[in-house]
Amino acid sequence: MQIIRDRDPDFALRLAEACAASSLFDPEIERRTREILDAVRDRGDAALLEFTERFDGARLRADQLAVTDAERMTAALQADPALRNAVREVLRNVTAFARRSKRRNWQMRNSHGAVVGEKFDPFQRVGIYIPGGRAPLISTALMTIPLAKVAGCPEIVVCTPCNREGVIDPALLYAATVAGATEIYRVGGAQAIAAMAYGTATLRPVQKIFGPGNAYVVMAKRLLVGQVAIDLLPGPSEVLVVADDSADPRLAAADMLAQAEHGSGEERVWLVTTSGRVLRAVERELRKQVKALERREWIEKVLEKNTWLIQVRDLESAVAVANRLAPEHCEVHTRQPARVAEGIRTAGALFLGPWSPTVLGDYVAGPSHTLPTGGAGLSFAGLTVDQFQRRTSMVTYDRTALRKALPTVQEMARREGLSAHARSAELRLE
Repeated sequence: MQIIRDRDPDFALRLAEACAASSLFDPEIERRTREILDAVRDRGDAALLEFTERFDGARLRADQLAVTDAERMTAALQADPALRNAVREVLRNVTAFARRSKRRNWQMRNSHGAVVGEKFDPFQRVGIYIPGGRAPLISTALMTIPLAKVAGCPEIVVCTPCNREGVIDPALLYAATVAGATEIYRVGGAQAIAAMAYGTATLRPVQKIFGPGNAYVVMAKRLLVGQVAIDLLPGPSEVLVVADDSADPRLAAADMLAQAEHGSGEERVWLVTTSGRVLRAVERELRKQVKALERREWIEKVLEKNTWLIQVRDLESAVAVANRLAPEHCEVHTRQPARVAEGIRTAGALFLGPWSPTVLGDYVAGPSHTLPTGGAGLSFAGLTVDQFQRRTSMVTYDRTALRKALPTVQEMARREGLSAHARSAELRLE
């Protein structure tokens, strides 16, 4: 763990280290990812099969990449009542939230009396990446696929890695199917992103790619912008806890450890507090609580490499640090969390007060847990249903409205030296 205090002479330098960009811009990861993208673009299914064997240990044929209806049915039959109830509850909250935030067509009349507006159409074919690895992220299926379904996307393609036997976790298959996936492929990593972008003989390309992933998945999404649309850059998990002297160190530490356990080793956790006592207590709690956790080995790597405990002068300074970090998740453990949260403008999601741990956003609250990481929150927001909609502006003039607009059109065209622009409007009134 790295501990820095605002009274330290090298505080500014060390704070800059704590705020440094994550693996999102690692040149070595970029080089390796480009190689994978190029291979899939040039060799299609053959490259997918090669990478699946290399990275996941599964030897497959091209006709085994797609999950069959029989496999989906088997997964559904294996789903016990507890899983079914949990999936149903999450879907209820996520779907309700998505319906409220879905954008709708609208019209108005402009100064010429013409009708202008916007229409929102669902993307016809979208791709969703669901991480597998050491933890099959059933929750990600439930935080992404339902948004596509609410938006009305007719083709919802899911890619997720398999195990060495070529099997996808049955609970994940069940959740993805119930949520609305129309196609599922046992392909993971940057190669899955490439396949959805370029297309192969087995997997037709999509219009837009969604979902979180490891450093290579996120790098692939970043490099493929232009070839395909993407949602945002959601990489290894992050959490920042903003705390004053009223915070419970046990809760802060538990929430930090929860986000450190995903297992990539690139997760990042921060505490920013105005209290030296709270900082010391959180440090003790982190060391104490991690000993009892199942994924201790992975969490300790994050504690060693990417955990920062930062003491600042006041809450205003804490808010400034939070905005600089642009964390994926930001918890506010202060006496007046809503007031503090007003100033935090770059977090992917805010969790206010001691009763709102990040895990609720991870699993059940309703907003999607697919959020920007690695500082991308400075310019990206979290996943919302409208990102599955394609916006088109609409313009409808009649003769009267065109005549009213013509003088301005003529003046603008004259100023820009584009006489054909003016002529195209003038012809209609001759």
